[in-house]
Amino acid sequence: MKDEKNFIEPLFERVEEYGKTSFELIKLRAIDKGTDVASTFISRGILVPVFLMVVALVNIGVALWLGDILDKMYYGFFCVALVYIIIGSALCFLRKRIKKRISDLIIFQILN
Repeated sequence: MKDEKNFIEPLFERVEEYGKTSFELIKLRAIDKGTDVASTFISRGILVPVFLMVVALVNIGVALWLGDILDKMYYGFFCVALVYIIIGSALCFLRKRIKKRISDLIIFQILN
């Protein structure tokens, strides 16, 4: 009987250590994934406003240039607006595909 206790007791201690180690490993993996996702979103959150500023300035420049070519400044802005209407319409038709790709990208980022 005493031998069984001596045999089972270390076994329970090892199982307990394994459980604690497994829990710690899961916790560290969750922290790693969380920080990876957060850092990705924060870095993109910093880059997006800069990119939008550049796009806005380029659009103004193109609109002024087109207006100069067409002899009326507002024609250039109308042309740029028309391009955005076309792009917006295309994105509207493709929004389900875009949403699925973004969802897949987020899931891939979290799982890897």
